[in-house]
Amino acid sequence: MGRYLYWMNVSLDLRIDHVPGEGGGGDWMHITEELHSEFNARARALALMVQGRVMHELMEEYWPHARTDMSQPEVMREYGEIWTTMPKVLVSHTRTSAEHNTRIIGGDDAIEQLAALRDETEGTLGVGGATLATQLLRAGLLDELLLFTHPAYLGSGRPLFDDYETPLDLELIEQRSFAEGVTMHHYAIVRSDDSHASA
Repeated sequence: MGRYLYWMNVSLDLRIDHVPGEGGGGDWMHITEELHSEFNARARALALMVQGRVMHELMEEYWPHARTDMSQPEVMREYGEIWTTMPKVLVSHTRTSAEHNTRIIGGDDAIEQLAALRDETEGTLGVGGATLATQLLRAGLLDELLLFTHPAYLGSGRPLFDDYETPLDLELIEQRSFAEGVTMHHYAIVRSDDSHASA
């Protein structure tokens, strides 16, 4: 059985975007070559990526082209290659097709399909998108958080989870510091039992 891991860059107040449409590229982020190399290594180690529609469309607009753009740093081209070739699942009720090694999960039984995907996959399934992560959390399917915290307090913007107010117990698995004051914290979500009942 696999593990769903929600991976995000966040501010000190756990915002993932300051303004709508920022798409993970806000000026408040400090993404150095060292940090991006860490992203690349962790992305390469995933069994597959599972993304909500908004996140997937941001990624598919940029990364397939970045991998062959010689004006981009090598670390960016490398991530473009990783993202484009990695097996991916797009969770969407509106998309009916997708390229770049992507299949679609949708419909009223999407959560059941995601639960089955977790059961049949060995390794880590990287989760992209707050809406999707919140749905997995509510269903008791989210297993881990990987947060890269940037030294910025935004005060407003989209939070790490949407409308989730139940306290979470977390166990720290690993942590690391990077240049520019960025810290990484990798947590396991601690549950009182193994039933994974809906939160």
